[in-house]
Amino acid sequence: MPSRTETEHQDQDQDQDQDRSRDPGAERAATGYLHGFTPEEQRRLRGQARIVEHRIHGDLPFARCRRLLEPGCGVGAQTEILLRYFPELHITGVDASVPNLDSARSLLGAQPWFSGRFEYLHGNATELPFPMDSFDGAFICWLLEHVGDPALVLSEVRRCLRPGSPIVVNEVQNATFFLSPFSRHTLSYWSAFNEQQWALGGDPFVGAKLGNLLLRVGYHDIQTLVKTIHLDNRRPGERAEFLEFWTDLLLSGCQSLLDAGRTTPETVEGMKKELRAVGRDPDAVFFYSFIQARAVV
Repeated sequence: MPSRTETEHQDQDQDQDQDRSRDPGAERAATGYLHGFTPEEQRRLRGQARIVEHRIHGDLPFARCRRLLEPGCGVGAQTEILLRYFPELHITGVDASVPNLDSARSLLGAQPWFSGRFEYLHGNATELPFPMDSFDGAFICWLLEHVGDPALVLSEVRRCLRPGSPIVVNEVQNATFFLSPFSRHTLSYWSAFNEQQWALGGDPFVGAKLGNLLLRVGYHDIQTLVKTIHLDNRRPGERAEFLEFWTDLLLSGCQSLLDAGRTTPETVEGMKKELRAVGRDPDAVFFYSFIQARAVV
């Protein structure tokens, strides 16, 4: 595929600077990570990847890709799945957390069939250490919710992709969460959870904005797919499994919320009791939607 000219990128950079000057949200900076970097969090991330694997990785457009970029690769949980699904793929992951990168190298390094098919680099997704047109695909999962300027990340990824390359972005839309029976403490905690993520410079509702963000920085053929997790009596086993995962997700931000004064120990204990009660209720309902966006450079 032909390379683009430097002039095109200079024009694009000028357009993005003008866009950011018009968008007050673009000036926000991420100041922390809600979930922390503990070994427990690393294990949770691996479990999360497996439990939503079939909802994220079905029919991804990477069959013709050979060099894939994965910004925000974290503990390597998504890398491991992608390498299984696409045996011809080599993945370069970039992450700002050294402990997570060490965990990712350990995870994939223990599986000899992945040898030579991945590399991990320490860096920032807003300043990727690659020249133009270095990759022919990109995959982003649960990264943009934690950054202050998601458009800048998407623009930087675009710079590194060859023309015609696909990108897939998975992101949260936390306004969609619903739980039955009604759980007052859980909903109060969830509101505080989202407020804390926003206060740290992230965006718990960025999934709904992916179409605009991708269009703004120059991608085309943009699709947004709403991926809904709706679990009731038709799948009680999966519902119970997902409620256990969701409890771990909520509690992973507990210390951050308590330290910031956004919740109380009483609310946390009330939430735990409610979630246990929901798990035992024969008519429990869990509902949540996230967004998967697909586009082309």
